[in-house]
Amino acid sequence: MKTEFSLAQLADPDIAEADKILRACVHCGFCTATCPTYVLLGDELDSPRGRIYLIKEMLEKDQTPTAEVVKHVDRCLSCLSCMTTCPSGVNYMHLVDQARVRIEQRYQRPLAERLLRQVLAFVLPDPQRFRASMVLARLARPLAVFLPTPRPSATPGLVQRIKAMLALAPQRLPSPGPLPGSVFAALGKKRGRVALLQGCAQQVLAPRINQAAISLLTRHGVEVVLVRDEQCCGALTHHLGNDGDALARARANVAAWRKEASGEGLDAILVTTSGCGTVIKDYGYLLREDAAFAADAAKVSALAKDITEYVAGLDLATTERGDNIVVAYHSACSLQHGQKITGLPKELLSKNGFVVKDVPESHLCCGSAGTYNILQPELAGRLRDRKVANIASVKPDMIAAGNIGCMVQIASGTSVPVVHTIELLDWATGGSRPALNA
Repeated sequence: MKTEFSLAQLADPDIAEADKILRACVHCGFCTATCPTYVLLGDELDSPRGRIYLIKEMLEKDQTPTAEVVKHVDRCLSCLSCMTTCPSGVNYMHLVDQARVRIEQRYQRPLAERLLRQVLAFVLPDPQRFRASMVLARLARPLAVFLPTPRPSATPGLVQRIKAMLALAPQRLPSPGPLPGSVFAALGKKRGRVALLQGCAQQVLAPRINQAAISLLTRHGVEVVLVRDEQCCGALTHHLGNDGDALARARANVAAWRKEASGEGLDAILVTTSGCGTVIKDYGYLLREDAAFAADAAKVSALAKDITEYVAGLDLATTERGDNIVVAYHSACSLQHGQKITGLPKELLSKNGFVVKDVPESHLCCGSAGTYNILQPELAGRLRDRKVANIASVKPDMIAAGNIGCMVQIASGTSVPVVHTIELLDWATGGSRPALNA
């Protein structure tokens, strides 16, 4: 694709990167076939190719984002399916992230939407605030029936988004997991030492996931530490275009993990939420222009691994507990498209006694996508229903996924138990049975 940035514009590292990405695009259209919003809406501007044209024009002409541009960029899930499909290697992730920052900085959203986004950015990355908000949402949930039914609109209104938030709130919350700073000793001969990302929403909604990871790791000789000064990975605010907050969190985490690594050492930084893992693995890029953090950020990105990547090298001691249990494996977009981890989780489940079924249209997003199921509830609901129908077609006993957002989204549309891959692997190798429907 031809670009026409000025030399002054190209002096900006972000614009220089955008120029490189845009020039790689040959507008072949392969991305349209696997883009969830294009599949649903059939609008070229709701495809990666269409959004690339909109972003190119906005950046080249240094324009204030228009309402049309904002609408179509907001509808993007950042599922990155287009990057898996693209034969030219276009890094759409970095381009659309840059567009979101430009929109956040220069576009004046309606007051109600600005307030909602500020609330999400304030609450979701903080486990204590998020827990309090879930308690309030559970109390307010019965009142949702009294909210008016919104009229169909290209842009969802505040009432529709509030209803979506209340619908996603769980009926009850589990007890909190272990505290930051906790260290879990390896059982038997010590084979390694890892940091385990505590996460933000996950430690409130499903602390059992990390507890299963700790159980499996320590039983196989790996010491696990929950780093004391760790923060939210920054993914939530990063995808809202709030780069100042996201980069501050990235710097804080890089400092905390490098301090831990320089002490007793770390073999890896393990992540059980693939949405977080995709961003942490990108810290090296995000902080590339920060002289004080660039080198350490690159080292942190190199240390970061999805839990299944690390577990695959442990030679698991299976007990065959999963024999004859049919598991539909949902491949989270952030895992299969963001981190290019596709077959490994399924291989681990199969080797440990589970009957693993591929889900039709597995490349399409379930509609969770961070805060997407709140900010774009109508599209998210359609994608969830499509995903649930595809899962039902394989008649599973359980559904396994590697991302808490996907788990919550899919569970809201099915009665089939939804568990994390690591919970099944822990159970198959001597741990507790997953707390189904918890």
